[in-house]
Amino acid sequence: MKLMVTNARLAFPNLWRPRPGTDGGKAKYGALLIIDPANPAVAEIQKAFAAIAKEKWGAKADAILKGLKAQDRLALHDGSTKSQYQGFEGNLFVSANSDARPSVFDRQRTPLAESDGKPYSGCYVNASIELWPQDSAQFGKRINAQLRGVQFLRDGDAFAAGTPAFEDEFADLGDQGDDTDPTA
Repeated sequence: MKLMVTNARLAFPNLWRPRPGTDGGKAKYGALLIIDPANPAVAEIQKAFAAIAKEKWGAKADAILKGLKAQDRLALHDGSTKSQYQGFEGNLFVSANSDARPSVFDRQRTPLAESDGKPYSGCYVNASIELWPQDSAQFGKRINAQLRGVQFLRDGDAFAAGTPAFEDEFADLGDQGDDTDPTA
């Protein structure tokens, strides 16, 4: 089920290169989307969880959904579980990953490149996600979110990682060759 999460604060983004998987798992793109509990997306996500559970697990949906929530096996999480990081306390967050690189756009829907320096950790974005049920012998039951795309919305205070350097911050070294020390 596709949903738009608006006015979310971007954290731990891997939008340009996939993050290595844990325990030999597949590398993934992704991000955490920090949202205020009053954000209308919260109600939409919870409604979607109920619909997905009903479709996947039928008459057992309510009990399974209750268990998944108690085990924190839903894509929407309590920010207090990451209170050691700036911006999470008092908020909720969506953990969204993808095998494919998500689309990244500016406010005018123009595609962005990593060199544009946006979006960055701490800015605000709109994000397209797709919720899907998982029910496997290896990983168990859960409802996950796939990150489909991100649109830069507005600047925010950058989290500890900050923003990448821009090309004009560096000296043009020209064709001096690799062995020339430009500071000499």
